[in-house]
Amino acid sequence: MLPLLIGGVVLLFLVSLGVGAVRLPIGSVVAALFGFGGEIQQTIVQDIRLPRALLAMAIGAIHGLSGAALQGLLRNPLASPSLFGAPQAAAFGAVLVIATGLADVLSFALPFAAILMAFASVFVLIAVAGRNSSLLLLILAGLALSSLAGAATALALNLSANPFAALEISFWLLGSLEDRSFHHLALALPFIVCGGWLLLARRDAFRALSLGEETAQSLGVNVAGLRLQVIIGVALGVGAAVAVSGTIGFIGLMAPHLMRPLVGHDPGRLLWPSALAGAALLLAADIAVRIIPSSTGIKVGVLTALIGVPFFLYLIMRERRRLGGGLA
Repeated sequence: MLPLLIGGVVLLFLVSLGVGAVRLPIGSVVAALFGFGGEIQQTIVQDIRLPRALLAMAIGAIHGLSGAALQGLLRNPLASPSLFGAPQAAAFGAVLVIATGLADVLSFALPFAAILMAFASVFVLIAVAGRNSSLLLLILAGLALSSLAGAATALALNLSANPFAALEISFWLLGSLEDRSFHHLALALPFIVCGGWLLLARRDAFRALSLGEETAQSLGVNVAGLRLQVIIGVALGVGAAVAVSGTIGFIGLMAPHLMRPLVGHDPGRLLWPSALAGAALLLAADIAVRIIPSSTGIKVGVLTALIGVPFFLYLIMRERRRLGGGLA
């Protein structure tokens, strides 16, 4: 499974480097990537499209990995960063420092503010809803936090003294990888790598936790420490991702569900496949927004939401049928 997923991600990565206003075949993309071919092709591939494709791969991977880790931590198949309000809270943190003039869009203060708010969102949700909360409580608590973060973001936009900054932020919140550079990659990638390492380092603990907290503790798992590590990992990864791409939702929900039938229900085995599936999904979505005809360009966050919301509703209906069958 992993070699197939890696091959799919590599193929989508190369296709992403070839798609745009100037279409390039994969052979030309590979040549330009390694410094061969025409100078214009090298500039297009290396300077314009390469950072965008690398960001799509990294951001998709951390969203998929975060979703799988949260589902393993809470033992709930519908847990994901977007349902917990983490991307929305991270967006509020980034918007706040921009609207108040504390930082610009290329400042390292941006990912720090986004990470702080993402951490607060996940921490508050787990504290309010409880560790063993039902699906309904998780959804309601996540909806409340998402609504609060959205309202706070709108308030920050309304109070912004610079109308041009408000317009820029409004487009940025839709979620986009357009015009991203290696500077954006340098802003986000260190935090994404650290967050991913924190989530992957305890995959054996997720296996023990699937048997219940008491059983996991009897096997030597520090459940409180694991919970804090997951919250920090999700906040680092998702917060940094939102700081450079805006709000891109539902990748963390879809990726684990697409992989679970293929790798089984072991939450430890699900982490790496979910990360690779998340990278593939976001790369494919970013390719699609460049292919679909549009006068102003479709934002990738809009496309993932259009796909993710029906997928989420389908999962809820499936869960309802499962619970109804169990009661019967």
